[in-house]
Amino acid sequence: MSDFSNALSVSSSGLRAQASRLRIVSENIANVDTPGYHRKTIPFETSGNARDGVQMVETGRVDLDRSDLERIYDPQHPLADEAGFYDGTNVDLIVELADAREAQRSYEANLKMFEQTRQMSSNLLDLLRR
Repeated sequence: MSDFSNALSVSSSGLRAQASRLRIVSENIANVDTPGYHRKTIPFETSGNARDGVQMVETGRVDLDRSDLERIYDPQHPLADEAGFYDGTNVDLIVELADAREAQRSYEANLKMFEQTRQMSSNLLDLLRR
């Protein structure tokens, strides 16, 4: 593979990974008030080709955050136990918003790299045609 196609492959793998991360974060935000909901996380892993030394980004398996759920006191809630408590969620909206912002910025950086690589390739072809 050429250096241009390697750069395009790396940036597109970053785009796919950040898009998956944004999807998981948006699911967490959508379920911030859902009783019993466990926060989802998605790890990033590298995969590469030893022959060309190019490292791609891939997402791992979606996992559930097993930290304790918030205990909420509301005796009127249909899920409340005999003491009046029910399990809330372990999603922290501030953390999710920060993760969404970071994923968005990383996505934009990968997109910019993709566009610049494509533009450099196009400029090189223009120079070779002359």
